[in-house]
Amino acid sequence: MHAMVLNKIGTSLEWTELPDRQPGPGEIRVAVGACGVCRTDLHVVDGELPHPHVPMIPGHEIVGRIDVLGAGVTDLVLGQRVGIPWLGHTCGVCPFCKMQRENLCDRPLFTGYTRDGGFATATVADARFAFPLGERGSDESLAPLLCAGLIGWRALTIAGDTKTLGLYGFGAAAHILAQVAKWQGRSVFAFTRPGDRKTQDFARSLGATWAGDSDQVPPQALDAAIVFATVGDLVPLALKAVRKGVRVVCAGIHMSDIPRFPYSLLWEERQLLSVANLTRQDGLNFLGQVPRMGIVTKTTRYPLERANEALADLRAGRFEGAAVLVP
Repeated sequence: MHAMVLNKIGTSLEWTELPDRQPGPGEIRVAVGACGVCRTDLHVVDGELPHPHVPMIPGHEIVGRIDVLGAGVTDLVLGQRVGIPWLGHTCGVCPFCKMQRENLCDRPLFTGYTRDGGFATATVADARFAFPLGERGSDESLAPLLCAGLIGWRALTIAGDTKTLGLYGFGAAAHILAQVAKWQGRSVFAFTRPGDRKTQDFARSLGATWAGDSDQVPPQALDAAIVFATVGDLVPLALKAVRKGVRVVCAGIHMSDIPRFPYSLLWEERQLLSVANLTRQDGLNFLGQVPRMGIVTKTTRYPLERANEALADLRAGRFEGAAVLVP
């Protein structure tokens, strides 16, 4: 197999030939068809997440086909197309797992962070955390759903039953969630980097009711807001934009510090919440409805060996939607 390997935090990934890996009990090996490039991959490469495991193969939006079954795997079959998400393993015995809150597991493993991921021609995964995908849609179009889509879905669920929804940062997750929200009959208000008219036009093309700069006040008070951009300065702006009694949800795994803000922005029972990881039930709920939602992911395709270029383009905001690596 070949992979783009992170050997040292803060350095470029290196194209590496590795011995083929065999799955252990309860695991599967997947021939990777496509792997999305997520902002969390940047956090991993840059060392912004604690306790990095190197050398490491990043990538956690994996779509591929099972080519080896480990012992004891009975509910998946050879050749089946599956998706491998960020949450790659949970202990099953900690208080959070027992409360059906496995996204908060005390001893988790994360794909592309604490276990090798999908910037490779093949990967080994816990069979319990592999979602059957069926045959509808291309590998490339489905890959962003495995994190951008799933985290967006969890954030939307936590935001509540809202009619007007603000999305701060209009990248991979927001461009998917805007389509989901429109399908559900919600109105989307998209907030982008100041002056980014191209992205604002993109948001409107996906059905956004309004699109403007992140420091603008929307034309009406919002029922909820989701902050996808990893910029803490956006949190007070989002609190200012929502009406009283509703939620602002922070959907990133990492964010710059939130600045001090007056208590009046939080008062009147506004709530500030974060989203952590996902549960398998989130995946089943979301992916089960995807065929009816009509989601069209906008992707920029890169060969696997150009993973560093894809990461650099993501950092600089050089594309709309999501980047996807294809072996």
